[in-house]
Amino acid sequence: MRYRSVVDEQIERAQQRGEFDNLPGKGKPLPGLHGPDDELWWVRGYVEREGLSGDTLLPPELRLRKEVQRLPDLVRELGTEDAVREAVRELNLEIVHWIRNPSGPNIVLGPVNADRIVAGWREHRRARPPAPPSASADAPGVASAGVPAPAAEPTRRRWWRGRRRAG
Repeated sequence: MRYRSVVDEQIERAQQRGEFDNLPGKGKPLPGLHGPDDELWWVRGYVEREGLSGDTLLPPELRLRKEVQRLPDLVRELGTEDAVREAVRELNLEIVHWIRNPSGPNIVLGPVNADRIVAGWREHRRARPPAPPSASADAPGVASAGVPAPAAEPTRRRWWRGRRRAG
């Protein structure tokens, strides 16, 4: 006589009652079943499901290097020079933290020159066509009929804000 666990008995009873019939996905192939063996399939699936960037999985020094490369493109949409300098300052804080506590492969990485980034930002601003004039010819900050215009909404915090590391 063969030993049957309580779980096996419950599964068999549920099958006899038909509780496993007509389940969603019945008869459909399992995703990735015939693909190449991948030890990190679950990590790739998680990153895809959560909408994360693949850079999330990079070691800090490689992620920082990519952020340095993308910085000129990311600061183009910032409205003021102070905001650009703040973005560079925060990235440089992360870089200095990594330089003080290196981990992983030995990669040459140094702080970003804020003046060069600001110069590129200014050049991009000059090259952009001017914004079309507003529909109202009133003085700035005054809506039609002499009523003060509502205050501008605060700008959204950018992705690099709040990423400072403790320590």
